[in-house]
Amino acid sequence: MLLLRGSASKIKQRDGRSVACHKEAGKVFFNFAFLIFPFITQMQTNATIVVTGAAGFIGSCLVGFLNEKGYQRLILVDEFSRADKFPNLAHKKFSHKIERAAFFSWLQNTRPPIDMVFHIGARTDTTEFNYGVHQHLNVEYSQKVWDYCTVQKIPLVYASSAATYGAGEFGYTDDHELSAKLKPLNPYGISKNEFDKWVLHQGPQNHPPFWAGLKFFNVYGPNEYHKGRMASVIFHSYNQIKETGKVKLFRSHKPQYKDGEQLRDFIHVDDVAAIMYWMMEVVNRESSIVNRESSIVNRES
Repeated sequence: MLLLRGSASKIKQRDGRSVACHKEAGKVFFNFAFLIFPFITQMQTNATIVVTGAAGFIGSCLVGFLNEKGYQRLILVDEFSRADKFPNLAHKKFSHKIERAAFFSWLQNTRPPIDMVFHIGARTDTTEFNYGVHQHLNVEYSQKVWDYCTVQKIPLVYASSAATYGAGEFGYTDDHELSAKLKPLNPYGISKNEFDKWVLHQGPQNHPPFWAGLKFFNVYGPNEYHKGRMASVIFHSYNQIKETGKVKLFRSHKPQYKDGEQLRDFIHVDDVAAIMYWMMEVVNRESSIVNRESSIVNRES
């Protein structure tokens, strides 16, 4: 699947070739998919959908995307105390807003009918080296979400990460057999890979009716302003250009790449939301852990 953003331009790929990247190509593919696949069906807009991490970057954009499609019975889950995230949910429509720590007790007490869960919430700071934080939020909390969806027979899409691939010494294929070999470089990546491995070891009776783990690569777009140093390279580069008229490039630590000529894959958050929505719409789909990137590699700054 090729999902792109940006005006027409030439962008270098990993193998040295270049391809044309046309504006709104991702949306064109997305709309075309609905025309050619007869197994795509429209979930009713009165469906109840859970979005964890709803106040964050990807989660809030997904909430906005679902609103645009007519979905308003949304249960938003996150830590809602951070004032710098308040604008992310401004003008969004939803039915409930539940604190992350209270979510499972709220489910037990209210037992709401739920049609879909998007588990986007996680501790994503790659410079947080207290693994216990990642273990609790990215592994144990995710396991509880998985178990609830399994018992209640609710489809689940969750956020994995390209950070699981580490230095890339085993490549970047989303082959399930690769997960056990991967060597992530930080506690965040380790925790994401640990949950992926746990998922793949679940028996045939211990999984939701449909599930997908999405290995997001470098996502960029609106609503990431609150992330500080963890915001995307594109976000920081854009602000550098606004302030100074130029962008600072990283020195290369690999001899095969000259300084400033390192390559990185980027995908716009709207395309990520469109993919997640597409997975909610498709019936008879295969459960899997899959890469979610543009398949286009741009120069890393």
